[in-house]
Amino acid sequence: MLRPGGGAVTGWAALAWLGARWFDGSTPAGGCRPVDLAVWNRIRPHAGVAICEEGINPADVIVVHGLPITIPVRSVCFAMRYAANVRDAVRTLDMAAYDDLVSIDEMRIYAGTRPRTGLSSWTGIPLCREATELSDENRWSPQEVTMGMIWVLDARLPRARFNVPIFDRSGRHICTPDLLDEEAGVVGEYNGSLHLQGSQPALDVRREEVYRELGLESFTMMAGDASDPETMARRMLAARSRARWLAPERRAWTSQPPAWWTSTETVAQRRALSASQRERFLRYRAA
Repeated sequence: MLRPGGGAVTGWAALAWLGARWFDGSTPAGGCRPVDLAVWNRIRPHAGVAICEEGINPADVIVVHGLPITIPVRSVCFAMRYAANVRDAVRTLDMAAYDDLVSIDEMRIYAGTRPRTGLSSWTGIPLCREATELSDENRWSPQEVTMGMIWVLDARLPRARFNVPIFDRSGRHICTPDLLDEEAGVVGEYNGSLHLQGSQPALDVRREEVYRELGLESFTMMAGDASDPETMARRMLAARSRARWLAPERRAWTSQPPAWWTSTETVAQRRALSASQRERFLRYRAA
């Protein structure tokens, strides 16, 4: 341990230590991120370790399986503050929320305790706060975050909802699209490489048919579309222009769940589930 005088692992590595699915330390180029170590006293640099000397509150440190780490909200805040841009910062919070390690409200409160400027300010607090307001607690993958950021920042469209179950008028669950623009009646799907395997292409075709039957206009985002957000934004806008814009009472579908449905759209709702309920209700998301 490289911690003379005390300190703790923070950032992505602390979240990975807690079992967070989407924090493996890899970079987009396939390299490895250094482990961020928050310390009270200056120590010598070490390969593979990034030293942070901005100060650490002992109340923000916990010990998990023998390793001192910062609490989840502090670890996420650190990673957001040092993100390359607002999209990466949103991705950090959304994927931490995926594992219910931190909620948007918890991040608002925590980041709100730090001043924007002055000697006691932290680097990147304005970025953290900006990203928090763009985040969503129900995105299931980094690719869905990318889709959401193109929708809002490039296409400049109103906030959409993610992974919202759609029902017919009898209360039967029909589908759960990646993105839902409820006002216009537009759904978006991200199709990665898994959608080219086995029976998945046929399932995707059937899904498109279901959307048409319900009167929903759809668009699909592929892996390569992330590198060309302007073109993807135009396709989103085109889908919205084709949409039917039906009043709620005229739609063949609804996002209002029946009384028997257990909602899992927020961190608070998922934290309230029992272990058996998490296994039952969240297994589709994990797959």
